[in-house]
Amino acid sequence: MSDSTPAAPVVLDLWCDLQCPDCHQALSDVRALRARYGDRVLIRLRHFPLDKHRHAYAAAQAAEEAAAQGQDWPYIEALLARIAGLGRDGEPVLLDVARELGLDAEEFDTALIDGRHLLIVDADQAEGKAIGVTGTPTYVIGDERLDGGKSQEGLRERIEEIADRLLAAREA
Repeated sequence: MSDSTPAAPVVLDLWCDLQCPDCHQALSDVRALRARYGDRVLIRLRHFPLDKHRHAYAAAQAAEEAAAQGQDWPYIEALLARIAGLGRDGEPVLLDVARELGLDAEEFDTALIDGRHLLIVDADQAEGKAIGVTGTPTYVIGDERLDGGKSQEGLRERIEEIADRLLAAREA
């Protein structure tokens, strides 16, 4: 019997506020990392809504509803592309994005009212605070935390260095 079970992927947690312009800019890095590593690096969105963004907490809940409907990253990317509209028009944008992606917008509305995803968002935020996350985007890969925000320069290269090192260690 051969041991051909693929190694578990390296996990990259992306602490994000879905109303944050810096998180929107970080999407190009996320896409590049996905293209380079495929399923060898699992990129997980972790919620860290900031108080200064009035609709970020609801957006995090909406992203969880999108995940429940099987469209987490398409929803996240579409929503981050509309942060100006979210800031200006508020929560109706969350439902508009859901409709545009063919998701059940009524279920989104119900989820925002009944708070079914509050625990996930709160747990992510509490974990982020516990590990020192103070702003977004913040990346955690291996045991290293990399703070993004205005200093995105060189961040993807640093993530790639760490991912390469972790992947090489697993293959050795």
